[in-house]
Amino acid sequence: MSDIKLNERNMQYEEIIAKSKNGMAVLFMNIVLMLASIACFIWGITIADSGERVALGVVLIVSGALYSFLIGPILFAGLKVLKPNEALVLTLFGKYYGTLKGEGFFFVNPFVTATNPAAASSVSTGTIVDENAAVMTAKATAQLSSMSAFMNKKISLKAMTLNNEKQKINDQLGNPVIIGVVVIWRIVNTAKAVFNVDNYKEYLSIQCDSALRNTVRFYPYDTSLEDENEKSLRGSSTEVAEKIKQELQSKVDIAGLEIIEARITHLAYAPEIASAMLQRQQATAIIDARQKIVEGAVGMVEMALAKLSENNVVELDEERKAAMVSNLLVVLCGNKDAQPIVNSGSLY
Repeated sequence: MSDIKLNERNMQYEEIIAKSKNGMAVLFMNIVLMLASIACFIWGITIADSGERVALGVVLIVSGALYSFLIGPILFAGLKVLKPNEALVLTLFGKYYGTLKGEGFFFVNPFVTATNPAAASSVSTGTIVDENAAVMTAKATAQLSSMSAFMNKKISLKAMTLNNEKQKINDQLGNPVIIGVVVIWRIVNTAKAVFNVDNYKEYLSIQCDSALRNTVRFYPYDTSLEDENEKSLRGSSTEVAEKIKQELQSKVDIAGLEIIEARITHLAYAPEIASAMLQRQQATAIIDARQKIVEGAVGMVEMALAKLSENNVVELDEERKAAMVSNLLVVLCGNKDAQPIVNSGSLY
């Protein structure tokens, strides 16, 4: 146990590699010794029954029975099989023994036990799924959860996904918005994940909710065209997701987790203000569009008057210029096509 490295300041376990041997060699050797011990047990019974060298027979019987029925089965308990990207956190009489990593067949101390508090847990605010796992129905998951608590103590080192539920959060302006995120994560320190927090899956889900709320409240849902440089949830989703990732990473370091990526999967106004905010967006869009139309129309009128004066096409007094400007603005800024009126007489 002297290999255990414990940061006394932060009380965080550091991961160490568990001592192990080739499992196939130990398995073969144990089977051979068990067969030999059974042979010794039978031979001892034969010698003891013959009445010759009774003491030797008793020794053979005791040693054969001891290894065949006690030592041999105990050694089988130390055999462990790991698939790629799997690990076992082992404890020996309550103390951290080490982490077994790497694919293959291993033999470790048969008295160690594997620990994984999140083996059969259900996450309250999100759903943890493995990216490469098959989709299981809720009924099958419920039936297997109780069995996995006892049978599956392995910790997956693969990239996994936290599908966080949609939440109602107030943005910077106080408007309630519905937002959901997905987080890609993995375990990088198995000792911290098992010993520093009670359940690393639930811990991650709760911290994800907290990071999401702390980040969203600093951004408005959307910005007007006048504030194009201002960040918003809708217009700067990538930057907002990066902020969520950074804050979440700072919270889950104690649990030995790495946040690979965070992305916003759903963003909308809350139902109680959705219709009002839609009308507001429509009004803002109409105003912005009218402003652009008026600016363009004024420019076109100025250009028309300048061209007429420059080419000496017609000489217009101030009253005729005003009438021409009025007609051009009505035609350019109107919502419908203009209906021309032909004047056959004089203006005066």
